[in-house]
Amino acid sequence: MSDADARTLRAGRRSVAIQRPGKVLFPGRAGAKEYTKGDLADYYRSVAPWLLPHLRGRPLMLERYPDGVDGQRFMQKNTPDHYPEWIKRAEVAKEGGTVTHVVCDDTATLLYLADQACLTLHRWLARTDRAGGADHPDRLVFDLDPPPAPEGPGGTPGDDFARVREAAGWLRELLEELGLPAAPMTTGSRGLHLVVPLNGRHDFDEVRRFARDVAELAASRHPDRLTTAARKQDRGDRLYLDVQRNAYAQTAVAPYTVRARPGAPVAVPLAWEQLDDPGLDARRWTIADALDQARTDPWAGLPNRGRALGPARRRLADIRS
Repeated sequence: MSDADARTLRAGRRSVAIQRPGKVLFPGRAGAKEYTKGDLADYYRSVAPWLLPHLRGRPLMLERYPDGVDGQRFMQKNTPDHYPEWIKRAEVAKEGGTVTHVVCDDTATLLYLADQACLTLHRWLARTDRAGGADHPDRLVFDLDPPPAPEGPGGTPGDDFARVREAAGWLRELLEELGLPAAPMTTGSRGLHLVVPLNGRHDFDEVRRFARDVAELAASRHPDRLTTAARKQDRGDRLYLDVQRNAYAQTAVAPYTVRARPGAPVAVPLAWEQLDDPGLDARRWTIADALDQARTDPWAGLPNRGRALGPARRRLADIRS
């Protein structure tokens, strides 16, 4: 491979080679713009100051497409031996052994993963560099999953996102009753995530149980519009409040990560008032403009310290009694 087949990007004290930067990862078709591996690397380098705080200390599952989004997908958990030694790893327990995940703490690692055609970063909800370790999440996620609908031109969502915005408002009201702050994020795919910061003192079983109870209460208040039914055939045309990500070794897409869909949409944090926009959808931002949204610091109002679930559990019990 000649030097012309690679591009070197500087990240702190390291230089990272992007091999075949002209490789098309997102073909341009049906109104969707074409993007290359070089475009992906440029995006991740530019958004790194806003993305890295959401990745540090967290094991990652990497969603890779070496031949672009039309090629084979690889969901990578274990870190290959050939990855540079300077990339941080986290060894966590699994049934019958352990698995060693990549941890992305710096821009150089982010660029190396882009070179590996890693489009989407799926993060654990717990940090391995904190006292509670991998068993104690510091994030709780509600995944608002609308009923499926055919896509529009250029890969635009066909879902009725107004229903997602409506459900987010209901869930926010309930969480406020419980004294818990929450922040919305488009998934870059179909739905919306509501992220609740926790103090990391509760294990996954406690957090998932609490999340399930909250979702069931929300669904009971709006039974014609919301459901917690895990089986698709039981949901009808209701929006699914999914809390299954709140479990050990489960992941959620990271803020500002790219999704493997036409046009390179991005999962983007929102300010609550942005949900009032009737033109909003889950793929509103792409690698072409997600940096503009990041610069607005949409989660600036979210508390720096996560909350304990004890007071919220007691309030929930009072509401349900």
